[in-house]
Amino acid sequence: MRRNAPVKDGAQDQLDAVTLGQFLGALPPEVSVVNDAGAAEVPLRWVEPSELEDPTPYLMDGEFVLTAGLPFRGGGSSAAKADEYVRRLVAAGVAALGFGLEPYYNAVPDHLAEACSRHGLTLVEVPASVPFAALGLEFSKLLESGNARVFRQLAETNRHLMRAVLSARPEHELLAALIQRVPVWAVLVGTDGRVRARAGAAAGLSQLQPLLKKLLGGSGPRVETETLEAAGGPVLVFGHPLRSTRDATLGSLVLGTERPLTPAQNNVVSSVVGLLELLVRQRTSGSLAPSQLATAVLLHPESLSGSNSRELNSLQDLLAQSVSGTRPGPVRVVQGVRAEPSTAMADGPVRELLQWRRLFDTKMVELTDYGFAAVTRLKVDETLLAEVEQLGWRLVVGEPTELPGLAAAHRRASALRRRVATARKSLREEELTWSVTGLLGSDAGALLAARLLAPVLELDAERRASQLRVLRSWLGAHGSWDATAKDLGLHRNSVRRQINGVAELLGMDLGQAQARAELWIALQYVDGAGPADPA
Repeated sequence: MRRNAPVKDGAQDQLDAVTLGQFLGALPPEVSVVNDAGAAEVPLRWVEPSELEDPTPYLMDGEFVLTAGLPFRGGGSSAAKADEYVRRLVAAGVAALGFGLEPYYNAVPDHLAEACSRHGLTLVEVPASVPFAALGLEFSKLLESGNARVFRQLAETNRHLMRAVLSARPEHELLAALIQRVPVWAVLVGTDGRVRARAGAAAGLSQLQPLLKKLLGGSGPRVETETLEAAGGPVLVFGHPLRSTRDATLGSLVLGTERPLTPAQNNVVSSVVGLLELLVRQRTSGSLAPSQLATAVLLHPESLSGSNSRELNSLQDLLAQSVSGTRPGPVRVVQGVRAEPSTAMADGPVRELLQWRRLFDTKMVELTDYGFAAVTRLKVDETLLAEVEQLGWRLVVGEPTELPGLAAAHRRASALRRRVATARKSLREEELTWSVTGLLGSDAGALLAARLLAPVLELDAERRASQLRVLRSWLGAHGSWDATAKDLGLHRNSVRRQINGVAELLGMDLGQAQARAELWIALQYVDGAGPADPA
């Protein structure tokens, strides 16, 4: 006889039920294994004492049966009784037999040990010092801690599955996550019979055709099963149809395993099936409004002109549905600019796209080289703006517009994007002063002044102030020598001489309207004077 088998390394990390090996490893040292049938990995359902000659009608598979040997006493051959008893236990799927010493026996009968060895049943000797109740209590403790462990593992598994859904290749990542947690191979097949994704050493598509035919031909939630012969032995194959909300089959998930799955593992499979159904529904059905709207606008751009009010009203209804509205109404164009290059999400574009769709409650989102653009019915209040800025982004929030004005609204937002990127500050179009200085902004204006007027700004303070005062007055008087002389109290020739000196210093032809306009704008940001028409 040998000591009960130790728990294998990593067994506690498996998403599985309590195994026979775990149970034996937790028992007192006085309990010993008489016959090891190599069933340490078998899931253990319950520990059941019974002194019936045939307890099998009252047993479920995977139980640990305890007896003090009463079934083997009385008339008849004890060896024959033991052999028949063990044979029935094995046929019923019993995981192991525990034999208690005293009051009937002081050692495990040899004929019982031989029968267990012959029929492949693990036999355990339980001394009188260890009551059967103690074994049941130990199993209950293991079961309770095992359930808690499984719940923790399921929570972590679900988080892993959600990260897979939000990845760039959700179907492939979901199957990869599945086979990490459950001992299966997996194949995702579309309605056209082609493999969309696979994970693990899956069977060939030709072998799966009978099962796929049943999956595509049936209806309602179901699981179709078959057994395939493989080099390593029979493989249990089961398939789940991926269904639309109207019970149309959108694809199939086929899994293969060498042994039945535990309830916890089936729970993971059910979660994966549900997530795959959501993905294929979103791809093939989901909200139909965005695709209808895009198709209509691409094929019939003239419909936006409003020449046909019925067509335009139909498109406005589709736009409302696309931005999660219940009826047509004004929408806004929002453009997002990364405040820092590292703002890009590490989990890929799909998760980023879903994030903006959630925040702005719209399906109309485009990822761009500068960040993103969205069409939303939301006003983008301060709470939403703050949430986006905490993520490291700055926004251009457009004014309300109707469907025909969307393209123009996008162009206006694009014109403001550089200012937001430079200032790293969000802005609202409706709060903006529509002038050159208003659109340029203080940061860009100061940069323009520093570059354009650098030779003048580098002069000593007195000469600098004089040159700038003359230039501002002359430009404000539209280049009139007399009006400038009167404004400054100087002779017109003195004004002419100073303006020519400024032109030479700046290296500019002040006779050109563009040069004068650029200098006039730049002067609004010099000497602490704000823009003439502040934003």
